[in-house]
Parts: sequence; C-alpha cells; structure tokens
Amino acid sequence: MPEKIKSTKAKASPAKPSAPAKKRVPAKSAASIKLVKKDKKEKKVTSKVESKVKVVRDSFTMPHNDYAKIAELKQVCQKAGVQVKKSELLRAGLHALGKLSLAQLKQTIAQMEQIKTGRPKKS
Repeated sequence: MPEKIKSTKAKASPAKPSAPAKKRVPAKSAASIKLVKKDKKEKKVTSKVESKVKVVRDSFTMPHNDYAKIAELKQVCQKAGVQVKKSELLRAGLHALGKLSLAQLKQTIAQMEQIKTGRPKKS
C-alpha cells in the first residue's frame, strides 16, 4: 500500500514577512577608496572643460540681399540632406575666409557693400 508523503514545506504564518537578508560586502581598503574618488573627480573636471565652450551672443546689421543669401544657402544644404542653422552658416563662412590668402581676403572684403552700422531707423 502506498505511503503518504508528508510535505516538508512549512505553512506560512500570517505574521509579518521577514526582511530580505542583506548581503555582506567585503570592506575596501582606505587607499583603494581614495583612488576611486580621485579618479571620479579627475574625470568630472576633464569632461567639464571639454564640453563647456563659451559662446557670445551678438547682433549686427546686414543688407537684405545678404540675409536672403543665408536662406538660399540653408535651402541648398537642406536639399543635400544637411540641417544647418544661420549661426552655423556664418561660422562656416568665417572659417572659409580664414583659409584665404591675404590678397584674396582683401579682394573679397573690397567687393562687399559698405553699410551704416547700428540699428536701422523705423519707417
């Protein structure tokens, strides 16, 4: 005749559930902790220096046809699949001017229309 197998599991009591057991972490030496902290500080300092570039906000006057040229260049870039902002176009222009020889730079500036500085009068 088959014998009854008794369950080895204890019945759960409706009392408070026990807190999860905390794992024991081996203690680190004081020297290794200082090195880790020092490394973290060094990384933070270098990343802040690399990522922070100071920018300057400025305003200037430009003829309407030059301003329209920016819009044209933005459209050309967009057709080529490049998203560009006005400030990026102006900065790219400055870098391109910086690569010109002194004679070419003088010639380019001489071709520019001279305008009055300051805010235009309201009409």
